[in-house]
Amino acid sequence: MTHNTPLSPRPLHDLAHGRRRLMTAAQLRAHGVSAAEANERCRPGGPWRRLLPNVVLLHPGPPTGDERLHAVLLYAARERTAGAVPGVTAAVPLQPGGEHPPAPAYAEAMITGLAALTLHGVSAAPPLPSLEVIDVLVPRLRRLRSTGCARIVRTAALPTPQEVTGVPVAPVARALADAVAEPTDAEAVRRLLTEAVRGGHCEPAAVVRELNRARLLSRPHVVDAVDSLVAEGRALAEQRLYRMVREHGLPEPVWNVDLRLPGGPHLGGVDAFWPDQGVALELDTRAHRQQEDDAVWAEHVRKREHLERLGITVVHLTPRKLRDSPEHQATVVRTALMAAADREPAAYVVVLPR
Repeated sequence: MTHNTPLSPRPLHDLAHGRRRLMTAAQLRAHGVSAAEANERCRPGGPWRRLLPNVVLLHPGPPTGDERLHAVLLYAARERTAGAVPGVTAAVPLQPGGEHPPAPAYAEAMITGLAALTLHGVSAAPPLPSLEVIDVLVPRLRRLRSTGCARIVRTAALPTPQEVTGVPVAPVARALADAVAEPTDAEAVRRLLTEAVRGGHCEPAAVVRELNRARLLSRPHVVDAVDSLVAEGRALAEQRLYRMVREHGLPEPVWNVDLRLPGGPHLGGVDAFWPDQGVALELDTRAHRQQEDDAVWAEHVRKREHLERLGITVVHLTPRKLRDSPEHQATVVRTALMAAADREPAAYVVVLPR
């Protein structure tokens, strides 16, 4: 028997006692339940309930939070062939050894918005039972409408979903953009963005890219939140940098200083500077609005080229590199410090607190 073999009809009693008691109309038909029989059982006072169009809850009471999530996915997922039943079946047998099989795939659908943030563990996101609607991300050309507890969010290109408790979920940055797309309280938006970064769920630059892609950076309830987000990301990156220097035995630099030529112009600020070796380190925590990017990057390049003409080696690190590979980044810095002995001494510069 292959995975495309139609399911044999099963007694209605057995269907209603599965691990997750949800089915689409197509799944019910595959189990030998006619449309008329399903409609009869979904009448007021009946043993089943039509939770969303073509999605039936196989018990009369309210759905659990898990059932609501999967109902929304069943509603939004693209149906495949009748034999290869998509989504969640009513009863999922255990595999040899007692473990459950891998979570089923939902074609072209994933949870996003506040529900996704809750599943990712973002502390500022509300609990699932308090959400009246659950956002589900689908391709732009899908012919679906928002209804009941399912709110359709469309995109030109679906991101790769992440599986959380058996549910396909949009990445945190995308879920944040979808969560704040609707007009909402500015303070709530700020909490969502900063807590997502503070909790290590995503980097500020990734969030700003998604907000920019969704054309949300000009929204009043988003603008101030982005500034808080950038500040939060900056603080976290600095903490990682301090930890990297300490834990990997690098010489202690002078931190957060401005560099000037004696009696000359300001050369710019750097996050760490080793005067004896002529090595400067910069954290790239830029997460600016699109119209600012060109000017900010041009200024960054100008400063770096000027310092290097003076014989100062500039090491460029990003918050993501510090988070994902601190040992490798420490090696990069150590190599730059050791190379100082093999080159001409750098020009003398004045070091001032920033």
